[in-house]
This record gives sequence, C-alpha cells and structure tokens, in this order.
Amino acid sequence: MSRVQLALNVTDIDRAVDFYRRLFGTEPAKRKPGYANFAIADPPLKLVLFESTEGGTLNHLGVETETAGEVDAAERRLKDSGLDTTGVDDTICCYASKVETWVTDPDGARWEWYVKTGDAEQLTYEPVELGARPTTCCG
Repeated sequence: MSRVQLALNVTDIDRAVDFYRRLFGTEPAKRKPGYANFAIADPPLKLVLFESTEGGTLNHLGVETETAGEVDAAERRLKDSGLDTTGVDDTICCYASKVETWVTDPDGARWEWYVKTGDAEQLTYEPVELGARPTTCCG
C-alpha cells in the first residue's frame, strides 16, 4: 500500500495534535517533544507534524472522497467532534464542480473534504445552489 506523506510546520504541537486527532479520528502513531506523526488508514496518509515558528504556510489541503455521502458523513463526524466547518455545499471551484465542506486547523491551514462531481471552466469559487455560503476556494 502506498500513501501520501504530508509534513507540516505547526506553532503549537499540542493544539495541532488535538486538531488532527479529531479531524482524522485516530491517535498519533508516534509522539516526541516538538514532533508527532499519524499513520492514517482512511484516507491513506502519513501525517508528520514539526513544531516550528512558521506554522500554517500552505494554500490548502484536501481529502478527496468517492461519493457525496462520504462528504456528508465526514461533515457529521467533524461537527460531532467539536470542529467548526463551513457545512456541505455544491460548488464550482478549482476547475471542478464539487460537493465539499471546509475546516481550518489551529494555524490557519484550510482542509477541503470533497468529491469531484464534474469538470468546470473556472478557478474561482461559485456556489451552485441558491443560499450556499460564500467561502474561499483553492486560490
């Protein structure tokens, strides 16, 4: 099995570990002073955290699912764990139509939980349904 490794700088290792524990529903595989790593089964990911003065330096991160039902399930789990989300919306963003929800970690790194439902010709965010909340996209 292959998985993506993602190494992030975080300003407060304890707050970051708490956030990622709740985000992915799993405990760290290893925890040392200023360091933690998670071996996440679903989605397959090796997440490594380094305590640093320069946290939250990414544009955004994401978890792509296969169905809108998985996005809805993730939304419920995230809210149930006490995390603030944008809610699930149908959007056009980053040259795709999607069903998505967003959550932000303690350092401001944005996570998109989504399923791509089609292709689009625009980069900028646009809600598909009336009443969908404006949010930022990947740009």
